[in-house]
Amino acid sequence: TGALITNHKDINKIAFTGSTEVGRIIREATAGTGKGLTLELGGKSPFIVFDDADLDNAVEGVVNAIWFNQGQVCCGGSRLLVQESVHDRFIEKLKRRMDTLRVGHPLEKNIDMAAVIDETQRTRIAGFVDEAKAAGAEIYQVSACPTNGAYYPPTLVTNVSTSHRIVQEEVFGPVLAAMSFRTFDEAIALANNTVFGLAASVWTESQSMANLVSARLKCGVVWRNGTNQFDASCGFGGNKESGFGREGGKEGLLSYLKPKSEDNLPQADVSTPTRAFDDVEQPLIDQTPKMFIGGAEARPDSGYSLRVVNDDGVMLGQVGAGSRKDIRNAVEAARKAEGWANSTNDNKGQILRFIAERLQSRQDEFAERLVKLTGVSEADARQEVQMSLQALFNYAAWAENYEGRVHQPPTRAIVPTLNEPLGIVGVVCPNEKPLLSMVTMMSAAMAAGNRVVMVPSEKYPLIATDLYQVLRTSDVPGGVVNIVTGPREELTKTIADHLEVDAVWYHGSAEGSQAVEIAAAKGNLKQTWVNCGKAFNWEHLATKGAKELMHRGTQVKNLWTPWGEGIGPK
Repeated sequence: TGALITNHKDINKIAFTGSTEVGRIIREATAGTGKGLTLELGGKSPFIVFDDADLDNAVEGVVNAIWFNQGQVCCGGSRLLVQESVHDRFIEKLKRRMDTLRVGHPLEKNIDMAAVIDETQRTRIAGFVDEAKAAGAEIYQVSACPTNGAYYPPTLVTNVSTSHRIVQEEVFGPVLAAMSFRTFDEAIALANNTVFGLAASVWTESQSMANLVSARLKCGVVWRNGTNQFDASCGFGGNKESGFGREGGKEGLLSYLKPKSEDNLPQADVSTPTRAFDDVEQPLIDQTPKMFIGGAEARPDSGYSLRVVNDDGVMLGQVGAGSRKDIRNAVEAARKAEGWANSTNDNKGQILRFIAERLQSRQDEFAERLVKLTGVSEADARQEVQMSLQALFNYAAWAENYEGRVHQPPTRAIVPTLNEPLGIVGVVCPNEKPLLSMVTMMSAAMAAGNRVVMVPSEKYPLIATDLYQVLRTSDVPGGVVNIVTGPREELTKTIADHLEVDAVWYHGSAEGSQAVEIAAAKGNLKQTWVNCGKAFNWEHLATKGAKELMHRGTQVKNLWTPWGEGIGPK
């Protein structure tokens, strides 16, 4: 049934909740179709207990986190992380509580846990536990468990390491793997050491500690001194291989909407220049523009360059022929620049204004370059430069004003939301409006706190090599923007396959769009924004449509915070 829905040509939006494996199949099946897609997939959620937590309440939280619905919950707290100073005491309390759990028929009112879905799943769960035991783990289980059905006892697995399969893979059963940590940083490192990023539960009496931990956890939902809290007013969903998009809340509604600016788009210009590797006589001084990686000019790893020829067949220069290794170096530089995500919104906006000011001082040069490269009139070239300046100033303002909100569900809690950057965004630029399209996507990604690995228009790359001269004088931290010139589809494949790239914005051919989304399905399920061979309205996206790109460049994290005993609505 799912396959029939997914492949139906008249269905425009797919929302799937289930396993990561099936999510990959759906992502691949919808690749290149333009269908809207949200995926809420598997998880390996951490349950973090600090030494100042109310341990008795935290024990009850564990029961609800992992043994609710027999652990068959995608956001179940299946990894217990306890601060070392209270670890042994907490584990003893947890074992005593486990001894009181009652396993039996689900229609009996006095039982805590019933059977898993079927015998196949029970056997799979047992295999995980047996493998962990063989690797040296210690197993503690509820002794009173029926044997005449697909029952598996509530299980605590200790003496495990991060390399154990039971710690890394989703068991989807009543099995809890426990580890200790000493410091705050170690807790964060252990919590984020997974390909999943759905939910997390943090237990501490310190509100400032809860806030700090919540900000650094890589997941879509954080419950503070609670777990498994949901409301339709609050978005729910994950990051990384736990999927993308949100269900519930305003952000959930947005995934069911499509901007009017995307209606009746014309076909994109997907032509490529006619050129060969340089076999012409080289000048005494090599003036071929380099690539821009880590805030500095860089020669292509291949050592080759490509001719840039306009539509009249006039050779205007050469650019570096980027390769897989250049993309690798650019992604590495972007990874080292992760501090950009934590810089203040005011700082992001100020740097975007610096770029605009530097570009404005050279607007005549850029207009002249556009005329020579693309053959547009001088008036149209100047208009494109002016729109690019407007995009920079516009996104500078959005950087300072695109904030979260506070939900008030009908429970004893408030739910602040954070708009967080995706991470490293691969940006593949179109031939249309080569300066405006590039500046618009770069500005939006930067304003949202992302780092960019950018492949400029293959036909007009000299406009990008001119731009990095502006970036070098605009206080842009090294690695925030990286530019690799060369063959678009070849470089796009490397970006789409790269496991440290978190999203790809691709504007090229319909075939290329499909290839990007198939690569995402087979890799780390990175988010994609592709044009399916259409030419987008860049004037709109630079101005009135800026909020659309800010939404595409961020993901919402919901932070469930209890009011406290006796406080708040009843």
